[in-house]
Amino acid sequence: MKKTREEIIDYINALKDYQGYVQFSHRPIDKDRDIFIDKNPKVENENGFTYEAHFYNGKDTITIKQINEYWLVDETKDIPLSDIQSYITEIKNFNYRVRMAQIWEEENDELCEGMKVKRLKRVVFAGFEKEKK
Repeated sequence: MKKTREEIIDYINALKDYQGYVQFSHRPIDKDRDIFIDKNPKVENENGFTYEAHFYNGKDTITIKQINEYWLVDETKDIPLSDIQSYITEIKNFNYRVRMAQIWEEENDELCEGMKVKRLKRVVFAGFEKEKK
């Protein structure tokens, strides 16, 4: 779905029981204002704009990307919890890793004599995990 600047702020602020983060255009991510792990997302309408945002509630994931004057919202329901990778962040004093889930689908492949093969369809945000020390 496509949204305006004001609509995307309202959309993010209406999310409940999601963890995630928002990347604004005019500044680096602030772990206290832009990352939501144990609290519902709440963002202000700042001088810059929401460049991208990712949210996850344990089964559904939301990706928001700014394209020209609109924001595109992609909601993926019931993501499988297999094929999950976690990545170190570059945020100082942030003791979490970002989890990303790979979504694969079987398709017939003419190069494999019509047999079904799994193809990567998308990679989506799947929350945070505490870094192991």
